Amino acid sequence: MGRKLWITTSAAVLLWAGAAQAQQAPVTTGPAAEQQDTTLDDVVVTAERRTTNLQETAVAATVLSGAELENRGVTSLEQLQFVAPSTTVQNFGQGNFFNVRGIGKSEPTTAIGVGVTTYRDGVPVFPGYFQTEPYYDIGSVELLRGPQGTFAGTNATGGAVFINARNPDFTGVNGYLMGQVGSYANLKLQGAVNVPLTDTVAARFAFNTETRDGFHDITGAYSGTPGDIEARSFRTSVLWTPTPALRVLLKGDYNFLDFGGYPADPALATNDPFTITANGPNSGVDETARVSLNVSYVLDNGITLRSITGYQDGISEFSTDLDGTSALNNTFYDRVEEEVWSQEFNIVSPDDQRLTWLLGAFYQYDDVVFPVTTFPQGAYHVGFPEGVLDFYIFGETPKETQAVFGQISYDVSDQLQIQLGARWSESTSTNDNVYTTYPAFGLVLLQNDEVTAEKTTGKLSINYKIDDDNFVYGFVATGFKMGGLNAPNFYVPASSFGPEDVIDYEIGWKSTMFDGRVRTQLGAYYMAYEGFQVIVGDPMVPLFNSIVNVAGETVLKGIEGSAQMRFGQWSADVGASISSSELGEFFAVDPRLPRIPCNPETGPTAGNCRNLSGNSQSYAPEFTFNAGLQYEFAMDGGATLTPRIDYSHIGEAWTSIFNNAALGDQLEARNIVNLKLTYQVNDWTLSAYALNATDQTYIAAINAGLRYAGPPRQIGLNLMRTF
Repeated sequence: MGRKLWITTSAAVLLWAGAAQAQQAPVTTGPAAEQQDTTLDDVVVTAERRTTNLQETAVAATVLSGAELENRGVTSLEQLQFVAPSTTVQNFGQGNFFNVRGIGKSEPTTAIGVGVTTYRDGVPVFPGYFQTEPYYDIGSVELLRGPQGTFAGTNATGGAVFINARNPDFTGVNGYLMGQVGSYANLKLQGAVNVPLTDTVAARFAFNTETRDGFHDITGAYSGTPGDIEARSFRTSVLWTPTPALRVLLKGDYNFLDFGGYPADPALATNDPFTITANGPNSGVDETARVSLNVSYVLDNGITLRSITGYQDGISEFSTDLDGTSALNNTFYDRVEEEVWSQEFNIVSPDDQRLTWLLGAFYQYDDVVFPVTTFPQGAYHVGFPEGVLDFYIFGETPKETQAVFGQISYDVSDQLQIQLGARWSESTSTNDNVYTTYPAFGLVLLQNDEVTAEKTTGKLSINYKIDDDNFVYGFVATGFKMGGLNAPNFYVPASSFGPEDVIDYEIGWKSTMFDGRVRTQLGAYYMAYEGFQVIVGDPMVPLFNSIVNVAGETVLKGIEGSAQMRFGQWSADVGASISSSELGEFFAVDPRLPRIPCNPETGPTAGNCRNLSGNSQSYAPEFTFNAGLQYEFAMDGGATLTPRIDYSHIGEAWTSIFNNAALGDQLEARNIVNLKLTYQVNDWTLSAYALNATDQTYIAAINAGLRYAGPPRQIGLNLMRTF
């Protein structure tokens, strides 16, 4: 459903920082320059802890350089869904949660693990909250689909995203400065500078600041500044290379992100979602700090020893009008403090041999605290309505994970390669003195429990290089996500839930055609889950959920394809996925309907106790498609003028496993068009942008009975100077 279109001229997705900055190749002439202008550069993958060519790597992946991200307007996790197949992102407060092939995380609960792990500069980031960190001064983003865990960090059943910020280098003093103005009083200032301090020490400093007004017209006695953004991010990186063999990289990040809250109204409302009423609180602040240390040493025999150390600390505060109207006084307040320590060790063989291998060990301690504090009356507080029926949660929920993993690759011939990987992991989840209190009933429930699980998973891949331009592969991989503990509430006792296991079968074909002008990637997958973890809401109180395991086998399957093309001044890219998901046999009561006894394994099928077998997984659209096209006009004085259009289609999707359209469970398909016009001359770049250029109104997510609208059209200009 589109809103009235009021622009007809093109404009541009932001050319965010890092753009051509310091990545511009020296100007060349002659045949070499002509070849460079008409063929695609090789794309490499570093996620497997060694650098490999994407076209010859047995993994389904979308890899984008910093310049490509900027060119397509990807400045945060939320926009990633518009440039990568099989990917959806839900933004409904206190972080973005995204799913790959229908697997990921769609609830802000610390009890359930993530199905897709995000790494920043090699360190796995907060697994529950704090997913709103902006992309700025980025080197590359690598999105890997399917189970991961035999070559890096944490285990993941759905995929992994590796975000790599630009590193310091010794090329000299260089960097960029970018300023932006846009609709909704948007102001942004961003920049970076690279400084070689000595022959062996270089530093890089980057920052991003932004302010913007909210999109909504809100009436009622609400509090706060819902939707208004005030964001500040800083990064410092230092590289030390005292010898050719030793490399030490230290990075520190700080983010203060104030989103003012996340306006929403009832899921079944029919009004314009940007014109709403509210009488509750509105706030949404994430403050995080992260330090990572990456040390590598290459022995005389070519073996690399690597250590990756990470520390992260964050505070997230969130409040909202829980009924989404001015009629009631249902409210929600949340304050969470999270601290994560992680350590990874790798031993990596040289690349130039027939047998290559990688060994690794990993440890992570993740401590989440709901502090005994007043915010305004508790760390996790549901008022239903406030002051009459209140619920609180206080306590600490630490998790500890340790693992060893490895992967071996053997070249049977110049064409045939066999890969074998394995991982052993053990995880412990604890609810340490977690209090659930109900003042209206004079009731306090205490939980002090612990669950531990261990699992060995693996991967076997057969890869075949047909010729220099065609590569095929097939593999079977297993994945594991540990179980955990549900918090108690006043009529449902505390319970644990079991682990989730998956077997993934995939085949793929990657090809390079037309003398390097076209690259394609095509793959198919079949993923069978046992103990699939799903979230069932409390039928009486929103935001109180229980996690349970699906008894029967849950199946996700699909086909994914992508291509990149370059013919002279024309450049294009396309991606698509067709998928389906079917839950195994599982009985549950929809929390929005009257509650009756219902055993998850036996039912019975009566009244509101339903067998959900065959229902689709939430946020798993059957079809996604994205395409981009641009043309570079050569102008006098070496200037260029480049118009670009990006189109993305995300098909209909369910927002809950109950698949009940009458209760608002279905998200309509969305069609997003981004436009960009860039003029570049020497070190100056001027860009005009239009995000969601057709001004389509769509609902991006539904959670706790509320609907959250996706961003409307945003237009603006930015000017960047590189040096």
